Amino acid sequence: MDKKIKGNQRLSLAKLQAWEKLGYGMFIHFGMSTFEGKELPDGQTPSTSYAPDKLDVEQWVSVARDAGMKYAVLTAKHVAGHCLWPSKQTDYHVGTSGNKTNVVEAFVKACQKKGIMPGLYYCSWDNHHRFGSRTPSDTQHDEEKLKTPVALSFTSRKYQDFQTAQLEELLTQYGKIGEVWVDIPCVLPRCYREELYNQIATWQPETVIMMNNGFGDGSNYPVDKAWPADIMAIERFLPNSQNGHVAWREIEGEKYYMPGEVCDPIGKEWFYVDGDKPRSAEELLGMYLVCRSRHTNLLLDVPPDKHGVIPKMHVNALMRLRKNLDKLGFK
Repeated sequence: MDKKIKGNQRLSLAKLQAWEKLGYGMFIHFGMSTFEGKELPDGQTPSTSYAPDKLDVEQWVSVARDAGMKYAVLTAKHVAGHCLWPSKQTDYHVGTSGNKTNVVEAFVKACQKKGIMPGLYYCSWDNHHRFGSRTPSDTQHDEEKLKTPVALSFTSRKYQDFQTAQLEELLTQYGKIGEVWVDIPCVLPRCYREELYNQIATWQPETVIMMNNGFGDGSNYPVDKAWPADIMAIERFLPNSQNGHVAWREIEGEKYYMPGEVCDPIGKEWFYVDGDKPRSAEELLGMYLVCRSRHTNLLLDVPPDKHGVIPKMHVNALMRLRKNLDKLGFK
């Protein structure tokens, strides 16, 4: 691709390449799923079940900083529908829970304090706030047997208005947000995804927007499920081994520069589960080196436990990785 090509993407090449230089970030999956021990709850558990007794959001961000990470992305709302901020759109949030701390606010402030770029994640699959929508949980046993449960899922316009209102809270009340993750965008129609993308860009003009395209090594981008977006996910995979990540893409006849982001847990599970040990020092080092050599960022998920802190075994694994990277001259 001719280096003189600027592309048709919303953000400048300089802005996207600055995001690529961040290189290494922490994904933080924390919320109702932590307390249920299920990644995909049915959304019916009482808000009071969320009850971290030693919640320390600054510890999370300190660990990220000390591990050499440059940014962090927090799951503000996942499949359970429980919100880590006191949303005015629902009563299913931390304000009615066993710990009323506004985690989103605390997280962004900690990032600002410690020099980490804050990012926020929002899941479109919501088992609590349905508003007539059909989620993948509803369709997983459907007799129609299409390729995936998601193929039978959809969101109503009322839910979409709810999602827009919640994202407005997240993106207008807490200051500058460097990355916005919208998960399971395939349950949103293309027209609404475009509307939402443009609205996010209005609230946060400099943010990098991820509409998660899901599993795969980055070779193919499913426009019908995840467009528009600024970056693309390589979820639970490493970048293509032959060419690495190819950032320049042709989408519907136009050229776009789309950096890649590998996301994978430090163990096996996204949320903390007892007994889920971190990967070996060798595997974590290999993940990092492969991601960076194949031109993608690594967003490594490090989940806090039920107390609300990142457990010692995960901290130790991250510090071993930092030590190994230091030996190799990575800063």
